[in-house]
Amino acid sequence: MAEPPEPVTSSTSPIETDAVVIGAGPVGLFQVFQLGLLDISSHVVDALPYPGGQPIELYPDKPIYDIPAVPVCTGRELTDALLQQIAPFGATFHLGQTVSLVERQPDGRFLLVTDRQTHLLCRSVFIAAGVGAFEPKRLKLPGIESFENRQLFYHVREPADHAGQHLVIVGGDEAAVHRAIEFAEAGPHRAASVTLVHRRDLLQTQTDNMERLRELHDAGKVRVVTGQVDGFDASEGRLRQLSVTGPGGAPQTLALDHLLVLQGLSPKLGPLTHWGLQLERKQLVVDTETCSTSTPGIFAVGDVNHYPGKKKLIVCGFHECVMAAYAAAPLVHPDQPVRLEYTTSSSRLHQLLGVAGTNGSTP
Repeated sequence: MAEPPEPVTSSTSPIETDAVVIGAGPVGLFQVFQLGLLDISSHVVDALPYPGGQPIELYPDKPIYDIPAVPVCTGRELTDALLQQIAPFGATFHLGQTVSLVERQPDGRFLLVTDRQTHLLCRSVFIAAGVGAFEPKRLKLPGIESFENRQLFYHVREPADHAGQHLVIVGGDEAAVHRAIEFAEAGPHRAASVTLVHRRDLLQTQTDNMERLRELHDAGKVRVVTGQVDGFDASEGRLRQLSVTGPGGAPQTLALDHLLVLQGLSPKLGPLTHWGLQLERKQLVVDTETCSTSTPGIFAVGDVNHYPGKKKLIVCGFHECVMAAYAAAPLVHPDQPVRLEYTTSSSRLHQLLGVAGTNGSTP
């Protein structure tokens, strides 16, 4: 997947920018593009440790057929293309963070504070949070949280980090099965051993993935264990074993180096519900002309918003990004006229996109 710009480290000094986009899914990324065309700089905040949102987290390799002019692409390919498209605008990403506070300042700007104490000061806010911030369903074992991001992981950010390790994967949906296959197959990311643990013997995945998992299991490259994780052992500050109780009550222990828990995600609106914005059925009510929320200067695009006739489709979210960007432009640049320009003919846009002189335009 294409690499996003380097995340900014936590800071208590406000970082000033024109706009903050909350959510780095497809709609949030396209919002960055539309803002960039209007010379509006942006920072992006997302709860996940990487951009892409729901498509990259829940179905990175499933085909998507309803992106305009793209007959088929996967969630991963869509994310890569969007990151490439916004690259000229140099948006800054704050990943693995959620916005806990949005507060209007005396000068009309907004102060946003994340749970990692990143402070952002901006003139406009764009909420592209989809159905909410995705939070992993954690393993409920007292004390195991101390191993998080050392030996216990809820996301796979860099597959190479798990290469050569004795890996236990907890989960039974497509993400868990996909990772079990990935780390068991020959290649640079191959683990020393792979054990897939699920509380039931029924795995929720595509037929071809199920067939491939059976092949790897029969070849002795993946061990599949049915049972409930109910304990762990540690020594010398390291996680050593996981305890699993099977359907018949028989206990067993699984030695490990790394524990990858992929039990699904739970979307939560979280602090957003306390920002004083008008809500209807846990969605933000917006003006269809501008995608403005009940608070001027705060816009909502994508699945998080609501209006008569709303359709929860990526393509609809893309349209809303255009409306919101044009509505925000007078707030960000009050002394500049807002003009509709076309990327096919505008030399100004060609310079912004770094394509001046490549298609007949003049710099």
